[in-house]
Amino acid sequence: MTTIRLPTTPPPGGVLGATPGLTEDAEAYRATGGYAGATCPDELLQHLSASGLRGRGGAGFPAAVKLAAVRDRGGVPVVVANGEEGEPGSVKDRWLLRARPHLVLDGLARAAAVTGAVRGYVYLSDPVAADRVRRALAEREPRLLVEVVETAHTYVAGEESAVVRRIDGGPALPTAKPPRPFERGVGGAPTLVSNVETLARIALTAARPDLRQAIARSTLVTLSGGSAAPVLTEVAYGVTLRALAAAHGTPDAAGALMGGLFGGLVDALALDLPLEPEALAAAGTALGCGAIRFLTAGACPVRTAADAVGHLAAESARQCGVCVSGTAAIRDAVHALTAGTAGPDTPARLDRWAQGLPGRGACGLLDAAAGIAGSLLYAFPEHVRSHLGGPCPDRGAAAPTAGGHGRRLAVPVPEVATAAEDDRTATRTPVLKGTP
Repeated sequence: MTTIRLPTTPPPGGVLGATPGLTEDAEAYRATGGYAGATCPDELLQHLSASGLRGRGGAGFPAAVKLAAVRDRGGVPVVVANGEEGEPGSVKDRWLLRARPHLVLDGLARAAAVTGAVRGYVYLSDPVAADRVRRALAEREPRLLVEVVETAHTYVAGEESAVVRRIDGGPALPTAKPPRPFERGVGGAPTLVSNVETLARIALTAARPDLRQAIARSTLVTLSGGSAAPVLTEVAYGVTLRALAAAHGTPDAAGALMGGLFGGLVDALALDLPLEPEALAAAGTALGCGAIRFLTAGACPVRTAADAVGHLAAESARQCGVCVSGTAAIRDAVHALTAGTAGPDTPARLDRWAQGLPGRGACGLLDAAAGIAGSLLYAFPEHVRSHLGGPCPDRGAAAPTAGGHGRRLAVPVPEVATAAEDDRTATRTPVLKGTP
C-alpha cells in the first residue's frame, strides 16, 4: 500500500491538507478558506506570474503564461482539469481528486475566470476519483458548468491533444501539432488543459496570495523503489534527492528513475542534486510529474531501464511509424542486454537512437524511451559493459517479461475514505508522520 506521509514541517499553503486519508467535503473546504478570497482574475494572474508557478503535469510550463495564452486567443475558451495520470510511478493526481476534489474544482473555476471560460471539464480514468468529483459538484454552488469525462487508462491518454480528442468524442490519442489546444481545442475553442495539482496550487494562491512563493515552490512527490512501501508526500523545492531517498526508506540508493519515465536514470552522485527544476534540467534530468523510483544498492539499472522501455513500447499509441519502430528497437536492445545476447554494437545503436529520435513523434512517448536509453549509457556505462556477452549479473532480479513492465513499475493509489466510510469503520488510512 502507498502511505501518505505528512511532513514534520508542512509547507505553507500545502496541498496535502490536514486529513489526506479522508475526502474533504464542501463544508470542510470552506472552513479552511476555500471558494473564498477577494483575489480578482487579473490580480491572480499577476501573483501566479510573480511566483513562477510551473505546471505539475510533467513539462513544467509556467502556469501564468499558459493561462494568458488561452485568454488572449479570443472567443470563449474552455478549461480542463487533467487528472489522467499515465505515469505508472505516480499517484498524486488520483489521490488529489479522491481526497480534495473541491480544491481542484476551485482551481478550475479560478482558471475559468482568468481565461474567460464559461464551461469546464474534469478528465480522468479513475472510477473512484470520478465518483468523488461528482459528489463534490453536487455539494457546491455551480460557479462553472463542469462535466466529468472518463477515459480508459493508458500512458498517452493524458497528453493534452489526446484529452481534447477524447472530450470531443474521439479516441484518447495524441494528434499532430500545430494547432495546440490553446490555439484550437475542445469544440474548436481555445482550451486550457491543466494538471489537477497545478489547479490546486492556483486555488491556494487565490486564497493566500501572501504565500504565493511557498505554494509555487513546493510539490507533491511519489517515492518508490526497493522493499520500502511507496510514499506520497509534499516537499519544498531545495530538498536533495538523497534526503528523499532516506525519508522513503532507501538510504543506500544507488540512483533513481526520475520524473516518472521522462527524467531518465541518474546515478548515486546525482542524488546530491536539489529538487529544483532548473538544477535538475542542468544535470540532464527532470522532476516531471514528481514520481521518483530509487534504485537500491545492488539493483540492476539495466533491468530498470528494460522495464521502463518495455512499458513505453507496449503503451505506444501506434499512430506514428517512427514511434512504433523506435520504441520497439530500444526495447529489444535493452532486453538483449539483460539476456546477455546483445552485440558489441548495442551501446552505439542505443546512443544513436537517444540522439536522433526525440521530437519525431506526435507526443513525448518516444522522447521518454530515447531519454531512458541515453541516460542508461551516461549514468551507468559500467553496468552496460558488464551485460555485453553475458546475462544480467543481478541474479536476484526478475527477468523482464512481456506485459509485466507496467505492473512492476506501478504504484497503488492511497486509500481515501469518505466521511460515511470513516464513521462506519472508525479507522482511517494510516498516515505516517516524518521527514521530509
